[in-house]
Amino acid sequence: MSGTSLDGLDIAYSSFEFLGEHVAFEVFQTKTVAYPKKLETILRHVKKLSGEELCLLDKQIGLFFAEQVNNFIKEFKLNTSEIDAIASHGHTVFHQPDKGFTLQIGCGSTISLKTGIVVINDFRTKDVLLGGQGAPLVPIGDFDLFSNEADGFLNLGGFSNISLKQNGLITAFDICPCNLPLNRFAEMKGFSFDLDGNLAKRGNINTRQLNIWDNLSFYAQPAPKSLGTEWLDDNFYAQVDTSLTCEDALRTCVEHIVNQISSQFTKYCLKRVLVTGGGAKNNFLMARLKQVSKTMLIVPQKTIIDFKEAIIFAYLGALYLNGKPNNVPNVTGAKSPVCGGVLHTPK
Repeated sequence: MSGTSLDGLDIAYSSFEFLGEHVAFEVFQTKTVAYPKKLETILRHVKKLSGEELCLLDKQIGLFFAEQVNNFIKEFKLNTSEIDAIASHGHTVFHQPDKGFTLQIGCGSTISLKTGIVVINDFRTKDVLLGGQGAPLVPIGDFDLFSNEADGFLNLGGFSNISLKQNGLITAFDICPCNLPLNRFAEMKGFSFDLDGNLAKRGNINTRQLNIWDNLSFYAQPAPKSLGTEWLDDNFYAQVDTSLTCEDALRTCVEHIVNQISSQFTKYCLKRVLVTGGGAKNNFLMARLKQVSKTMLIVPQKTIIDFKEAIIFAYLGALYLNGKPNNVPNVTGAKSPVCGGVLHTPK
């Protein structure tokens, strides 16, 4: 799993057993690998690349993924004959389902050839072609794997998104930006992220900026809906008061995130919510969310915080191998369930 906040490549070695309506799973080993600085810089400015440069990067990311999987296998002394497949989310470059496309790079054929293992990637395209958002795909894993933990599942990644059940049906959607703008504002002072929210804690809320963000039209749209970096550029960043200090921008952004998330907790009467993703480690953000909301926030063990999305994409791969649908039409808006993904073999 490679997320939009560019925290690194998450690798989770997991197994799944289908037992009727129940799915048993186990996570054996996990690791996050930071992107080499040069590759990270390219990914941060990926939309400026030409078509030829993007094709080249697709292969470079595929080689990087393959190298890290091979290192992972060697480090943990894994038996490759026991590995059914690599399920690769890839790294999102474009996500415009309204125009009928989404693009995650990291060439599947390259990964398969260089590791000698079957690869499943491109999980989102079929859903988009069926009229869906291609996102979020994680909710099927939330409820199949973690339903005993909570009645809602909040992920605080580059964007915040939530999975829940309404009238017995799974629904899920992106709520608002999260780590992406927080990291961007932290960069104003030379930091890659705001550790524990300490910078935000020292800032003041700019009421005018907060009102602008809180009234963006996306928040009034009904689900299914999803966010991409294009929306951030055109809507969120385009309306930032450039006179804001780093601390004030962060403090205002935290309040905006808290406002949007807590409003969804209230709207759907959620009592217990499992919180994962890098934002779960932002002490100030979590403290504000607890202060504003009456919902109980459950922070799981570190492995689940850091690797839940990687684990669930492994699960999407397991569903694919078993010929089972791995999207939820009620969540994405697709016309029908589909077994999403593209299979690549090493021979």
